[in-house]
Amino acid sequence: MHAVIISQPEKLAHISVDRPGSPGTGMVRLRVHRVGICGTDYAGYLGKFPFFSYPRIPGHELGVEVLEIGSGVEGLRTGDRCAVEPYMNCETCYACSRGHGNCCEHLEVLGVHVDGGMREEILVPARKLHKSTKLSYDELALVEPLTIGAHAVERGMLRSGDRVLVVGAGPIGLAVIQFAQSVGALVTVLDVSSSRLDFCSKNMNVTEVIRFAEMKQAIDDLSRATDGRYYSVVFDATGSLASMENAFNYVAHSGRLVFAGIVTSNISFPDPLFHRRELTLLASRNSQPSDFAKVISFLEKNEQVARTWITHQTQLAQLPLDMPFLLRPETRVIKAMVEVTA
Repeated sequence: MHAVIISQPEKLAHISVDRPGSPGTGMVRLRVHRVGICGTDYAGYLGKFPFFSYPRIPGHELGVEVLEIGSGVEGLRTGDRCAVEPYMNCETCYACSRGHGNCCEHLEVLGVHVDGGMREEILVPARKLHKSTKLSYDELALVEPLTIGAHAVERGMLRSGDRVLVVGAGPIGLAVIQFAQSVGALVTVLDVSSSRLDFCSKNMNVTEVIRFAEMKQAIDDLSRATDGRYYSVVFDATGSLASMENAFNYVAHSGRLVFAGIVTSNISFPDPLFHRRELTLLASRNSQPSDFAKVISFLEKNEQVARTWITHQTQLAQLPLDMPFLLRPETRVIKAMVEVTA
């Protein structure tokens, strides 16, 4: 069967691989129909993601069809359409025992630590499947990135009326915006890209956007927008060291800063500012099974989301040629979707 593999940074190839065998106990064999390309895939391709190893079949935003079911599996039938929770947790470590499989001590993420879904078929544990009778394969592939935003918003403990700043209007930032708005937060977006800010204004009902040009200007603009109080919760979804360090300046006294992105470097910040404002710093990693149920329900009620988010489409065999194009800022990609099988 066909697959795409990253053999080393900036080396992406369309290859043939063995088809998976029959599923064992608790496992399911899936046909992959759609794969969304996310920042992790781009960073893995560029050699900039800290947990990525090579060679690797990428892809963890999956819209799949159930082909064959192993023993001991209930609640699934062949032909079911599903989203995949790509976080393979051990179920026995301290984090898992406390219900935090998203940050399992032995976590293996599809397409990062182990081979992912950029191939025609894949085996996964049945417990990692979330089915829908209503969503298309494109929509199912959007579920996982939206859960990242839903989980980050939960980490931020938002309340209706909170003034929230989202730094970075890429897909994860957009997912944060989507679910911050759903709880009634008042969202401002900060980004370096005018086109992404325009997208937020036109498609996400964001009424206040600020373009970042340099640090002093950003602080002044954000201060004016909040009468000098800044934001009760700030989400940084950039994956940029400079942005994440700057974000401490945007948080109100007693506020919270949530890092939804990740960098390979150490992050530093001024402790006097951190203590004076009594800030809370939170990491947000992956998502929980409950987030998948929440997002599937959301998408089933909001059919326009997929049409808004999916701006580019390609085929599996074409991806090695298209990847450099998709990385260019002028391409204005929000979400690129790969058709693996029709």
